[in-house]
Amino acid sequence: MPSDTMIFDEMGWPDGIRAPYALIDAWLKSVPAEQLALKRREAEVLFRRIGITFAVYTEGGDAERLIPFDLIPRVLAQAEWQRLRCGLEQRARALNAFLHDVYHDREIIRAGHVPERLILHNSEFRPEMAGLDLPGQMYAHITGIDMVRTGPDDYYVLEDNCRTPSGVSYMLENREVMLRLFPDLFRRNQVAPVAHYPDELLATLRSLAPPNCPGEPTIVLLTPGIHNSAYYEHAFLADEMGIDLVEGADLLVSRDVCYQRTTAGLERVDVIYRRVDDDYLDPLVFRPDSMLGVPGLHFANRAGNLTLTNAVGAGIADDKAVYIHVPEMVRFYLGEEPLLKNVPTHDCSKPDELRYVLEHLHELVVKAVHGSGGYGMLVGPHAGKAELEAFRLLLKARPQDYIAQPTLALSTVPTFVDAGIAPRHVDLRPFVLCGADRIRVVPGGLTRVALKDGSLVVNSSQGGGTKDTWVLES
Repeated sequence: MPSDTMIFDEMGWPDGIRAPYALIDAWLKSVPAEQLALKRREAEVLFRRIGITFAVYTEGGDAERLIPFDLIPRVLAQAEWQRLRCGLEQRARALNAFLHDVYHDREIIRAGHVPERLILHNSEFRPEMAGLDLPGQMYAHITGIDMVRTGPDDYYVLEDNCRTPSGVSYMLENREVMLRLFPDLFRRNQVAPVAHYPDELLATLRSLAPPNCPGEPTIVLLTPGIHNSAYYEHAFLADEMGIDLVEGADLLVSRDVCYQRTTAGLERVDVIYRRVDDDYLDPLVFRPDSMLGVPGLHFANRAGNLTLTNAVGAGIADDKAVYIHVPEMVRFYLGEEPLLKNVPTHDCSKPDELRYVLEHLHELVVKAVHGSGGYGMLVGPHAGKAELEAFRLLLKARPQDYIAQPTLALSTVPTFVDAGIAPRHVDLRPFVLCGADRIRVVPGGLTRVALKDGSLVVNSSQGGGTKDTWVLES
């Protein structure tokens, strides 16, 4: 990040405390650092007792790790949240309209707003979904939209997660731990609740009952199993919703109807909240060597006997090159101006833009179109000569696989680190639930924080942590 860039601090340092943080400022001034350190250790004990971990299998050592948790909440005023919520709902409606169009008439391609190659040659495009009508015309039923802030009223969408977005369990458990550690703090602040998210998720899933559902839908959560990095979240959400957590071997499809094996015999399943990727979902249609999915799931879906959430093929909306066109989707499908801004983005598949990126590589963030988790990314201002040269070669070899963006001056919030309380950069992942009946957004979301001084990478696999996100009710 350029050293002369002004960074917006959400608490208000050093210019004075902003109104949403007034009570937090008073609290921090009254609590000794030793007490915060003690509470941080208590939080770690609680997280270990509950079993909140994520898995990293590529670095050796203990694969199961705690995500670092910061005790100082991030605070949003009600008016700030309402602006965000309206923008999130608008963006989710546009993305779902786009997904329906992609698998039906492809009007946005014919109108020239999105290049055909970006859709039909995309690895996430699933031709098997063509012409299939889904309940409410919704495809991305659970969407995580990653946001960053650069000023009091300046929010940008970094990316859209429409396949199987994770992290909501950390949002819920962060709040639970904060309530246990600092009940008095909550009594002094009017904080909007998030504990009803599982109820909202269950209501969303129920609204997505397939056309041929015989009555109240039976819902299950399909997990790849205990070795998946997000298995804790799968088990947590299934338990909170009161639905069965199943693996592929627990299900079968007969005559295009899905059943669950139970001790009382076969039970029909109508809606599957699946956390298994498209490729592994149905070995009869996608990867034939998959042991994680269920043969015939896709045919049960096409026959109108089963709803899969999120829908197969929704991942095309995750593509970082498709992301460039989301503001135009809002205009095209909704006839509205976008309420949320994209980060200005260079499409490296275009020769003029590639030339600019190569000339300014040391100033830009370069991302792989299909990358995630902070991998496959170059942060130009923080990169050495060797890394810059390696990315230069990658861009020249496969420019269509990359986009580039300016290095934003991400906002900071107060964070308790070893040296005391210091500003650290954050992002925000709100979760948008798109049912056949309506769109639901629980106030707040998962705040991820870059714990290293000056770092912009918030991913837990890259040394980031999380915070509780407070939306004040008044």
